[in-house]
Amino acid sequence: MTWDLRFLGTGAAHAVELGSSAVVLERDRQPLLLVDCGPDTLDRYVDAYGAPPPALYVTHVHMDHVAGMERLFFRLWFDEALRGRTKVFLHATLLPWLQGRVADYPGALAEGGVNYWEAFHLVPCTRGFWHEGLWFDVFPTRHHVQGTSYGLALRGSFVFTGDTRPVPEALVTHAANGELVAHDCGVIGNPSHTGVDDLEREYPAEVRERMALYHYGSFADGETLVSRGYRIARPGEPLALPEPHPPRPTAG
Repeated sequence: MTWDLRFLGTGAAHAVELGSSAVVLERDRQPLLLVDCGPDTLDRYVDAYGAPPPALYVTHVHMDHVAGMERLFFRLWFDEALRGRTKVFLHATLLPWLQGRVADYPGALAEGGVNYWEAFHLVPCTRGFWHEGLWFDVFPTRHHVQGTSYGLALRGSFVFTGDTRPVPEALVTHAANGELVAHDCGVIGNPSHTGVDDLEREYPAEVRERMALYHYGSFADGETLVSRGYRIARPGEPLALPEPHPPRPTAG
């Protein structure tokens, strides 16, 4: 069995040429879970797989990570075979924010009679969630206001930080078993995002060697990160993952 993390887009919010940051966990080349859904993500996903996603995890609700959910709603609602089947996983504290971003506009359809979430299968979580026989850990990150962003980890396989400052306290737990670490990183950090100097200050070399950096500002910025000795994720690129560890018996 093969496992991959395919990056549909790798850009910061302004880096439209790189696509909105989003990844897909693949098992034997088949999509298992989409992480984030920005303005262009659905098009990139359908181009890659031919159909909308069966499951989506939302790291946080900035529009470059959730704006595509409006189009996804219409795609699902008007296909009876898909309506209500796509699972949406997110930390429970994000639900009011996501509701305000994508679901509160008066009338999901002009004709009325439809609630936004009827097109989906909403699954709020706290510590993590089960999906396709796998336990995914959810952990808080450092992006703007505390309690508004959460990363994702599959033990033994990968960690996806989402937009964040460095989170060494989380990686001590969630990147302790050889996982690939997909980490937010630009050339220069700021109060909400990691810079390459932050990586070198906050993480040991062994963890940095397992990183794939994304959410950078341009193609040129990506090459600058490469010149600093880092691997970057590139749009459309799948990265091979280690086999996930079996779920812990006490998980869930």
